[in-house]
Amino acid sequence: MSLFISAKEDAHYFSMDDVANGWSRVSEHGFELDGEYWPTVEHYYQAMKFDNASDKDAVKAAKTARQARKVGGGWFKKKRPDWKQVELTVMTRAVYIKMRTHPEIASLLLATQEQMLVEDSQFDYFWGCGRDKRGTNHYGQILMNVRDKLRLLKSES
Repeated sequence: MSLFISAKEDAHYFSMDDVANGWSRVSEHGFELDGEYWPTVEHYYQAMKFDNASDKDAVKAAKTARQARKVGGGWFKKKRPDWKQVELTVMTRAVYIKMRTHPEIASLLLATQEQMLVEDSQFDYFWGCGRDKRGTNHYGQILMNVRDKLRLLKSES
């Protein structure tokens, strides 16, 4: 699926790699998920690529999100066989739990109301919009879905 994002649309462009942005997967807003503490969404996402505990622990022990990405990356590391089927769910769970753990960030996300959120990566056509704005923008889609869930929870309380 390709998503064309017109520059005329009311869209909020951001970087998922901006440490200062609470929405990003690298911001230092830790959370507990699956019975363990994760310093960033990136740590959790990278660790979940693996079935074995030693690879997961190595990612979790990384001092920064950048190091976690490096430990979890590489073509030669054997990823879990269902990774392509579950990676969006893994990212969604981490972002959602992070937002539930840090209400101040969730409030900022809710303040975007119905605005389209676009991960403005020039090179990433999967998580972002890509140079020509024809990427799938999966990270932006995840944020908008999480925003909808948070809004629903708020209206129910």
